[in-house]
Amino acid sequence: MPYEELEINTPAPVLSWANHPLGTEETKMAKNVASLPFVFKHVALMPDVHLGKGALVGSVIATKEAIIPAAVGVDVGCGMCAIKTPFTGDKLEGKLKKIRLDIEAAIPTGFNENKEIEKTVTNWQHWREFQDLHRGVQDLQTKAMKQIGSLGGGKRLPLTVVIQ
Repeated sequence: MPYEELEINTPAPVLSWANHPLGTEETKMAKNVASLPFVFKHVALMPDVHLGKGALVGSVIATKEAIIPAAVGVDVGCGMCAIKTPFTGDKLEGKLKKIRLDIEAAIPTGFNENKEIEKTVTNWQHWREFQDLHRGVQDLQTKAMKQIGSLGGGKRLPLTVVIQ
């Protein structure tokens, strides 16, 4: 699939595979991200790229000496966290696939949800406010209760491993 390099003046180039012309706000956001001092090599824009918060949803931003979980347009950043571990590359050699599979087995992702509703979730005092939400989502309370502790609808587990 061919890409184009956006003609914007930034320290790191922006390579776009977008299947649509970028709007003014999208271009501005791409320029802001490509100007960050820790961007490694380039910023890549996927075919379905669109506005996010702080970064474009559908952008790929490799970094050097920085971790920015929300740099996917705050689309999947809600299900991510950065944790420093004592492991080094040699201790993880050949084990990353199993680690990822174990994490995916423990945390529902995609359109999956928890099989049962946790007691602590059921006891949350603010469920009664669900009835005040827009009528179009009021019937989704049970689904919401089952998705707490998961990565919810449509998301895949983004597993980023930083090896020292």
